[in-house]
Amino acid sequence: MQPDRIFFNTLADAAAAQTLPRFRAGVGVDNKLDRGFDPVTEADRAAERAIRALISDVYPEHGILGEEEGAEGLEREHVWVIDPIDGTRAFISGVPVWGTLIGLYRNGRSVMGLMDQPFTGERYFADGVRSHYTGPGGARELRTRACKVLEEAVLFTTSPRIIAPALQSHYDRLEDRVRLARYGTDCYAYCLLAGGHVDLVVETGLKPYDIGALIAIVEQAGGVFTTWKGERPEDGGDIVAAATPELHQAALALLNG
Repeated sequence: MQPDRIFFNTLADAAAAQTLPRFRAGVGVDNKLDRGFDPVTEADRAAERAIRALISDVYPEHGILGEEEGAEGLEREHVWVIDPIDGTRAFISGVPVWGTLIGLYRNGRSVMGLMDQPFTGERYFADGVRSHYTGPGGARELRTRACKVLEEAVLFTTSPRIIAPALQSHYDRLEDRVRLARYGTDCYAYCLLAGGHVDLVVETGLKPYDIGALIAIVEQAGGVFTTWKGERPEDGGDIVAAATPELHQAALALLNG
């Protein structure tokens, strides 16, 4: 049985009960890397534990892949893909562009997904057919913008400084062609794309939990979501999401040229 929107909202509410009280509250930060900086907080861990407990109780036959608590049952038909706080750097900096990502794969394909930003009160949800928004502006169905050429496109990446060095010149070619490039919004950028506000999101080195929920949100809003090689993105890697097929092909041509 496939879960419904009510259950996704229950998961998001459980996560928000752990993250929101800790946001801008001076939480302790651990570094997951010996070299470099990959932060994690108790808010990340507590939110994922809350989500996993509910899934295990209601759907014990489903697998789960989470950023902080590991994987179980990845060979099963349904697998939940969880990032309790996508954008932990934003979270610890007090910037409200982080989000809780809850995705559902069926036979390895992203079919449903939710991004919740509890501080702003915004929730993006893909129900298996369409994508939806609820927030301060009310509720509406999401549709990507009809941008087809790079010269009219708005491009987002979390930071050009974390593009893989071997791919930096490829990314730079793309950024040089678009109308506007903006940085720093992690998962929020993909939701802005689904909502028709921006046109391209390009990143490298992502994990499945970084995008599992976002694939469905973008695709069910009419967008295209692949790797830089044009392949299915569910396993992560170097990612390009675009508002239209035409824009997607133009971006791939530059990224791989």
